[in-house]
Amino acid sequence: MVADNRGPLDGVRVVELAGIGPGPFTGMLLADLGADVVQVERPGGAAAALGTVGQVVNRGKRSVVVDLKDPRGADVVKRLAQRADVFLEGNRPGVTERLGVGPADLLAVNPKLVYGRMTGWGQEGPLASASGHDIGYIGITGALHAIGPADAPSIPVNYLGDYGGGSMFLALGVVSALVSARSTGQGQVVDAAIVDGAATLQAATWGYMAAGSWQDQRGSNLLDGGTPFYSVYETSDGRHMAVGALEAKFYAQLIELLFAPEGVPSDLPGQYEIDRWGDLRAALASRFATRTQADWTKVFEGTDACVAPVLPMKEAVTHPHLAARGTFVEVDGVTQPAPAPRFGPASGAPSALPTKSIPAMGAHTREILEELGVDDVEGLLSSGAVIQAG
Repeated sequence: MVADNRGPLDGVRVVELAGIGPGPFTGMLLADLGADVVQVERPGGAAAALGTVGQVVNRGKRSVVVDLKDPRGADVVKRLAQRADVFLEGNRPGVTERLGVGPADLLAVNPKLVYGRMTGWGQEGPLASASGHDIGYIGITGALHAIGPADAPSIPVNYLGDYGGGSMFLALGVVSALVSARSTGQGQVVDAAIVDGAATLQAATWGYMAAGSWQDQRGSNLLDGGTPFYSVYETSDGRHMAVGALEAKFYAQLIELLFAPEGVPSDLPGQYEIDRWGDLRAALASRFATRTQADWTKVFEGTDACVAPVLPMKEAVTHPHLAARGTFVEVDGVTQPAPAPRFGPASGAPSALPTKSIPAMGAHTREILEELGVDDVEGLLSSGAVIQAG
């Protein structure tokens, strides 16, 4: 971490066309790491619908409101891009081209620009122009099929596709292209499709399947709940404990602590008596059902049994370990996860990056226009081509 805690991307300028989901999340990641992110929102856009406090993904950014359908608005965005290192957009293929701010338009005025594109299906292919959401993207890649009990897939919110397969890969692609642009002087387009990223997240599983150690059948594998020692169990108060005792030494501690003080039943199946996994699962379930989640947490916390409580979001905030690390913070009355990862010197503990406020929609329009040296700021504001908050 740099001494003044500004972040490793300090000095990097990013322009983000506002949208929903993975695009703004990518901008948040870059802003968390210190980049100056200017979010370009359209009049009446997503931020207006959710309100400021609902837009944690906009923290640390500066906000301008621009009507891109107005040629004067499109010119403002071009001027922003001319001074930027990175441009982010999450529209369907062809939309920014029609608005006059596509890759060819912006690279013509800034050859070093990294132009990041976020879509579900990608810029090309039979489904490129179709509508979609996370559940469909992970559905066709095989990811959704692998999640949940044997009888039906479980929906993993939109963490796996939108953010894991989308935002994380776009952020990595943008930073990689930025390194290249700074050494070659040539920018490029980063095509981040959620289907591509979601497929890549399954790389290890494809390897397991090639080796014959993974079945393409949900709930029948080592890491999908198919084993009784990598699963979730209900406690006496209707809550749950997550068990991940894969290694033999961890499993041994699980069994010892779970059945103390009475001792391990003599007829308990061994860890890898596969034909008796049903009996083992029933025995573990029966035992976990005898105490509350709080009781079991006291038994297992800090041990090598690899057992943890399954906590609701609001309780996760107060967990002692997460509280000690400052994993969650409160900024302007809004509880939210702190930036990750952390950076520090070779010696000494890394410092958390500062978490910044969420801007009101259009809070920085006038400021940004003045930075760009726009001559007729008042004329643009009065015309509605740009909007200033308040």
